[in-house]
Amino acid sequence: MPPVSTRPRIAVVYDRLRPEERMLFDAFERHGIPFDQLYAPHQVLELTDSSQAYDVVIERCLSQARGLAFARLFEASGAAVINRPSVIEVCGDKLATSAVLGSRGVPTPRTAIGFTAEAVLKICDSFGYPVVLKPTVGSWGRMVAKLNDRDAVEAVLEHKEVLGGPQHKIFYIQEFILKPGRDIRAFVVGDAVVAAIYRHAEHWITNTARGATASNCPLTDELVDVALQSARAVGGGVLAVDLVESDRGLLVVEVNHTMEFRNSVTTTGVDIPGLLARYASSLVVAAGVAVVVCR
Repeated sequence: MPPVSTRPRIAVVYDRLRPEERMLFDAFERHGIPFDQLYAPHQVLELTDSSQAYDVVIERCLSQARGLAFARLFEASGAAVINRPSVIEVCGDKLATSAVLGSRGVPTPRTAIGFTAEAVLKICDSFGYPVVLKPTVGSWGRMVAKLNDRDAVEAVLEHKEVLGGPQHKIFYIQEFILKPGRDIRAFVVGDAVVAAIYRHAEHWITNTARGATASNCPLTDELVDVALQSARAVGGGVLAVDLVESDRGLLVVEVNHTMEFRNSVTTTGVDIPGLLARYASSLVVAAGVAVVVCR
């Protein structure tokens, strides 16, 4: 029988104390699960020093580059990281996400990549207007453009050419899906879809960071199936899957590796941070260290 420990080796690494991190810290305390808070800018990690090794680390950095670095370091030390570096790499790049989802047969909007203005115009003409042009890296709906005609595409391409930088030379184009004034975010913890919300907005970008409002979304068989397919395709863990409703059924737009849930707990009635804390605790148990959890 493994030894009983009242102090599992769990840590949460973060670089900004947002409502989500406060809620997560509170969940650990409510469930009586000991953990360490690691403020990322103050951490110094020596690769050959195992004295500060953890069994489980939850990566909650707002900076994707910083979060990926910490995930790599902690995984190298033997920790189970939520989420793993490979998952961050896929989810943090829309091109990588689309490639993986497509290879697994997950339904997505029609998507194409171009590297020259001529190629992009050809793609857009074949898709039909409007089309959506997105940066391959980014969040919160920033720098996402709905382009209604060829003139609009040419104008945006000219701006990107002047801006320069390698990310502006990869043109990620999707068909425009006429949404019913909302999209769906489904929350996956391990092997379960635990909750989902509708995000409503008058604007075509339905993102709560842009002013969308949330309401509870029922967990239908189709939603659970597509969300789990998506989570498994990118490598699993704790993820938020964004979907749109279409005449072809649910289509996955992206998968988020450091999900925000501040607007979703009261909306759904599901204790998402508590489920995350208990999931981390279960990974400690899986590693062979018994954990005492207060209920």
